[in-house]
Amino acid sequence: MRTGLVAALTGVLSMGVLTGCMAVPARAAVPTYGYQVIQRFPHSTQSYTEGFFFLDGLFYEGTGLEGKSALMAIAPSTGQPIQKHDLAPQYFGEGIVDWGANLYEWTWQSHVCFVYDRFSFRPIKQFSYTGEGWGMTHDKASIITSDGTSTLRFRNPATFAETRHIVVHDGPKKIEELNELEFVKGEIYANVWHDDRIARISPKDGAVLGWIDLHGILPDSQRVNAESVLNGIAYDAQHDRLFVTGKQWPAIFEIKVVPKK
Repeated sequence: MRTGLVAALTGVLSMGVLTGCMAVPARAAVPTYGYQVIQRFPHSTQSYTEGFFFLDGLFYEGTGLEGKSALMAIAPSTGQPIQKHDLAPQYFGEGIVDWGANLYEWTWQSHVCFVYDRFSFRPIKQFSYTGEGWGMTHDKASIITSDGTSTLRFRNPATFAETRHIVVHDGPKKIEELNELEFVKGEIYANVWHDDRIARISPKDGAVLGWIDLHGILPDSQRVNAESVLNGIAYDAQHDRLFVTGKQWPAIFEIKVVPKK
């Protein structure tokens, strides 16, 4: 009798375990996309790209390294700046973003964000913040920033104070070292330091919605050194064009995101 009871209980437990296992579906992997190069634009190999966006027919670029950091408006056809503002030599420039008639440029470890008139590059004011400065972009209401971690912070443009944040994750895995950012069709596109992929992120909860794999877009032989990494995303909303570049890359690429082969 005891043997029969044990067997019956074992059967019930086994069915429960199987039922529990069957009730938990496997998590589908987020999609990975490839790219098609549409055209190529010149880019200075002196520019250590930290911030990048497209506006009114021009590329705007913020560059890093102490003594070499600058804010520039660049003609796409020549790759040459038509307007430039050099940062003081003690500052390591990082991400840039447009907000109305102004431009914001913050710094890596100096805790200073400069605000300029967009048309004259005249300094207007500055903000302070805690932590490191990496990338910046914006949606309709907030400036969105990265700091080298998996956290993206939404900031009040008038005060630069954080209003909320999200932690970026692909399933259970946090995505660290988020760098240059761009807001594209309701998603946050983010470079990941030393990764030739762009993460497409939900601004609601930080979930990675997909990856754009850009391996091979610039051969290693054309990179200045190991720090010449992919870091620059710009979007032309008027003409639905997406651009990418990197630190000291010789080119800016207009790309089309396509299904990965």
